[in-house]
Amino acid sequence: MAGSDEGGASGMNPNTMSPAQSRAARALLDWSQGDLAGKVGLGEDVVTGFESGSSDLASGQIEALRSALMAAGVVFTNDGSAGVRLSGRGGDEGTRLGALTTENDR
Repeated sequence: MAGSDEGGASGMNPNTMSPAQSRAARALLDWSQGDLAGKVGLGEDVVTGFESGSSDLASGQIEALRSALMAAGVVFTNDGSAGVRLSGRGGDEGTRLGALTTENDR
């Protein structure tokens, strides 16, 4: 899968996003490829290439795109098949495991 550094038990890294999920998430938000690219400071051609499957992005770039979508309220699902839906509560994805410290452990 594009951008995947390593797979979990299911063969899919939980922080990976497929091109189809990216397209679907943008559609839910009514965002253009340029809108998504602008949220993370990438060129529109980067998103276009990723979503068309014509270019492989670094996993960090895919994660940046995915995080921008999540911040806008998109929830990525993998309950049998990968998908997306809108959250009912907004876009706070919480604190990532690698960012936990004693300061934010309250």
